Amino acid sequence: MAAKKKLDFETGLKELEALVERMEGEMTLEESLKAYESGMKLHGQLLALLDAGEKKLKILSEDGKDV
Repeated sequence: MAAKKKLDFETGLKELEALVERMEGEMTLEESLKAYESGMKLHGQLLALLDAGEKKLKILSEDGKDV
């Protein structure tokens, strides 16, 4: 099994935008369903990255209050 490459937010967002553009064109039902599934997985990964960033910012801002 191939190792998953680590996704950064900007790359993931570009991939999601490209997927949406392709979905706005003509696709078969099967292609649309596969694209939707891929988009939802990517969306979940992007949300996780945002959540991790938000948690890190919260920790950093709390650390700064003690200074």
